[in-house]
Amino acid sequence: AYHVGAVQFAFLAPADVDQVAYLERLRTTFAAIRTSSSVRFVTNVAIGVRPFVLGTDAPDDVLRGAASAAQDARQADGSIALYSPTSDTAHRRQYGLLRDFGAALEAGGQLRLMYQPRIDLATGRCAGAEALLRWQHPRLGAVSPTEFIPIIEQTSLARPTTQWVLDAAMDQLVAWDRDGIAAALSVNISAANLAEPDLIERIRQGLRTRDLRNDRLEIELTESTIMDQPEQALAMLRELAAAGIRLAIDDFGTGHSSLAYLQRLPVDIVKIDQAFVRPLVQAGGPDFVLVEAMIGLAHKMGFRVVAEGVETEDAAALLRQIGCEEAQGFLFARPMEADDFARWIADRQDPGSPQAPLADAA
Repeated sequence: AYHVGAVQFAFLAPADVDQVAYLERLRTTFAAIRTSSSVRFVTNVAIGVRPFVLGTDAPDDVLRGAASAAQDARQADGSIALYSPTSDTAHRRQYGLLRDFGAALEAGGQLRLMYQPRIDLATGRCAGAEALLRWQHPRLGAVSPTEFIPIIEQTSLARPTTQWVLDAAMDQLVAWDRDGIAAALSVNISAANLAEPDLIERIRQGLRTRDLRNDRLEIELTESTIMDQPEQALAMLRELAAAGIRLAIDDFGTGHSSLAYLQRLPVDIVKIDQAFVRPLVQAGGPDFVLVEAMIGLAHKMGFRVVAEGVETEDAAALLRQIGCEEAQGFLFARPMEADDFARWIADRQDPGSPQAPLADAA
């Protein structure tokens, strides 16, 4: 056995060994409950298997392949996985993105926020905006946030990334104040951020030093993030709410939260996931009935509702009919650069504009 990382070990076994029995013995040994003098804990085991030929395969390639297979085991919620060249290629890209993103955070110039407005369906006014992180890689071009954000959230880069987004969002609020744009701005935080004991104080300090009202910033957590750490999330949400910071549950309907738990959350807004909204085509259909029930439930619990992924006038009309307060989606605007967002606001304030009228944002 070789100790090859902080919590990583490499074992070599001959080809003629009973592989099933050998791997099972490793798994059960490491998965056993451990007890120290004061702490009792359970280890989670991920085993990656990389076959190799002595004298042919380079040791570094063998170790990297085993680590790649172990990552597959973790992602599949299993404990053992066999090396796959396809997965290895994907993991190499992930490692490269992780390395380059860390450099981008330090160097600056590659990361930016874009802003997608939320619309009040009753008035056509802008009800706020969501800040969305974008990365322009110098070699790869625009990297999809669906690719790099999940990687970042699993590493120590989660904290500095969230801080970068918070600082950029609050700086933008200051700039909007100078331009007479009073829109509230929402920022997403991840499960990793829930473990940061100083997160709330950092948010308060950022707002205070910029002389911003606390209710100008809105914090979003996905329903699944909240349910992964329910008590920790509840404590943080209560402290944020006590500070006057607005709160939203993102991707509502995709998690497994209980109604009793949802009623305990001090949130202002729930955002219905686009997977439920996009299929809306006619009143009375199964998709309509489902969304109507979700909105009705949210209202009974005292939440304001935002529908995400609204792309057609028909969907907007159906949501308005149901009583949904706000909507966000390509029908109204795609995510925009800050300057484009300011022009979008100005165009809608212009009485001669063909767009729906827009007064000061909430």
